[in-house]
Amino acid sequence: MKPDTAALVLDSVTQLGAGARGRVACCASHGGVYAAWYAARLGLAGLVLHDAGIGREEAGIGGLAWLAHRGVPAAAVAHDSARIGDGADMLARGLLSSVNAPAAALGLAPGMAVGRALGLLQAAGLQAPAAPGAMDEARRLLSDQGPVRVVALDSNGLVGPGDAGQIVVTGSHGGLLGGRAATAVKADVLAALYNDAGIGIDRAGLSRLPALDARGIAGATVSCFSARIGDAMSSWQDGYVSAVNATARARGGRIGQSTRDLVARILESL
Repeated sequence: MKPDTAALVLDSVTQLGAGARGRVACCASHGGVYAAWYAARLGLAGLVLHDAGIGREEAGIGGLAWLAHRGVPAAAVAHDSARIGDGADMLARGLLSSVNAPAAALGLAPGMAVGRALGLLQAAGLQAPAAPGAMDEARRLLSDQGPVRVVALDSNGLVGPGDAGQIVVTGSHGGLLGGRAATAVKADVLAALYNDAGIGIDRAGLSRLPALDARGIAGATVSCFSARIGDAMSSWQDGYVSAVNATARARGGRIGQSTRDLVARILESL
């Protein structure tokens, strides 16, 4: 990669395309393993993500160690310095909270501004990593009893038209991408659950919830300290609700419920 090649600044790793190979990027996705794998699959040579409150078992920065094993320098931005899901805000305000060993070797350090970090990565003449293998199944059917299915999805990006009218339990953060309401969820699901990513600055980790409310979709987040971000099965098995929108509250949703209890209350409300 040439040092003068512009760094990519995106709201999510899911916005990366074929042109990402060998590039450096700031992506406002959580720094978990799923996001790291997704970026590595497309050949990113250096990466800045969001620490998503770090959370349970440090899942919010778990992708940094995963990338380090592949020689890819990576860092994460503090959730109280910039909004998750907003690449432009990360570039404007973000301060690093965590760096992996390859990134530290290039001079990246906690407290550094994102723009400076991207400059160091660009100047390093990095090469695209070898493509990683496939990830474990990212979609799992949790329940198929009655008219409504309950599906676990490690990424909100995996929601498709076939999920309309169903309940989706995701491993994604609860923030809108770039603040755009249209990015809340791609199908008119009955209910959608997310990780609150530590809530963070401007309460960005909860910003999907009002957008879901406007569409009549029950929305909730689980605490990042109760469930591993990027891991929908952890949200299902371990998650405790940290926020609900009005639609979810009308269906029996309450802060402090387990994910399973919230889903049960929604199903009972039908």
